Amino acid sequence: MELLTTNNVWMMICTALVFFMHTGFAFLEIGLTRQKNTINILFKNIFIITVGLLLYYIGGFNLMYPGFAEGSAGFFDFAGFGIAAPENGMTPEYADGGYTWWTDFLFQGMFAATAATIVSGAVAERMKIGPFMIFTVIYVGLIYPIAGSWKWGGGFLDQMGFYDFAGSTLVHSVGGWAALVAVWLLGARIGKFKDGKPQAIPGHNIPLATAGVLILWLGWFGFNGGSVLSADPELTSLTLVTTCLAAAAGGVVAALVSFIKYKNLDLTMFLNGILGGLVGITAGADVMTPESAIIIGAIAGVLIVFAVAFVDAIKLDDPVGAIAVHLICGIWGTLAVGIFSTNPEHTFLIQLTGVGCYAAFCIVSSFLIIFTLKKTVGIRVSEKEELEGLDAHEHGMDAYSDFRLNED
Repeated sequence: MELLTTNNVWMMICTALVFFMHTGFAFLEIGLTRQKNTINILFKNIFIITVGLLLYYIGGFNLMYPGFAEGSAGFFDFAGFGIAAPENGMTPEYADGGYTWWTDFLFQGMFAATAATIVSGAVAERMKIGPFMIFTVIYVGLIYPIAGSWKWGGGFLDQMGFYDFAGSTLVHSVGGWAALVAVWLLGARIGKFKDGKPQAIPGHNIPLATAGVLILWLGWFGFNGGSVLSADPELTSLTLVTTCLAAAAGGVVAALVSFIKYKNLDLTMFLNGILGGLVGITAGADVMTPESAIIIGAIAGVLIVFAVAFVDAIKLDDPVGAIAVHLICGIWGTLAVGIFSTNPEHTFLIQLTGVGCYAAFCIVSSFLIIFTLKKTVGIRVSEKEELEGLDAHEHGMDAYSDFRLNED
């Protein structure tokens, strides 16, 4: 029982760290966008975490961990509404003494909201709040837990041998695919492309964005460290080392490659490189050597620079770089398990199969949700609302009532 207590305390600390990541996401998103849309972004982020937890209680947890019957195809099952604890839920017999049932629910619930938060940044400054809220309810309440059950719930990909330790694909790419579809269906912000060339639309508070990235890095200690699902000294410490080394390598390499390519020291590219390294190592943080973690992070840093440029080249407008960070680096991190894992059972082909399954499911489901909203209630604000800011038109509030900047 003493070991259960130690494990459970560690898992609750990690739960708190993952919760704190929502502060980091909020700071990053408002920092990289314009002042006139600050309230709108903060509202979305608060909505995601509050409603996400309620949805996870109502049915998400039992969709994600349905207890697939023996011989089940492992695609879909549902264990019922609510989260009534089983008889052994608070004993060492539950989850091998790693944590209690209640901690299990709360830790996993923190992950659930993250997928929609990724979309929030990508669609910033031009999506109507109402349709975004509807999308969040469906995606977090239904799509994410079904996708999660395929691996973490013991579904068909888990049975196949697919590996995703903490969610490079299950969390980040699930959000990234939806972000890609949403950005495509929404269209670019006014003024983003002129004569076919991308124009910079600077964020209003880069210091806040920097603080957001550092908070996210701190939160990743819980995101990856908690995914060990116990306080195992060797695995938790290795996981935190590989996580930090990948983040550092991602940041340094992204800054360096950006300097070589654009001849300037771009802080935002540095920041997204750190996040790319974190996303990249998340799939295999517990099965990598420190050297492999540095290589994975470094490649993620290179990918960030070229992915951001590619997204602009195909005329998609992603204000915070969510597609490059969460989708591209999420895919890379998942495939990297098949290349660098210390476990010989992890193969590239199975990892690629898993990526393909999630891509198909998330693209189709997010397209159906967002396209239906587009054709019924509409998903884009009017030109007047976009130019004057969503804060004033959708919320009737100003984030900085005594301090206004002149903005286009």
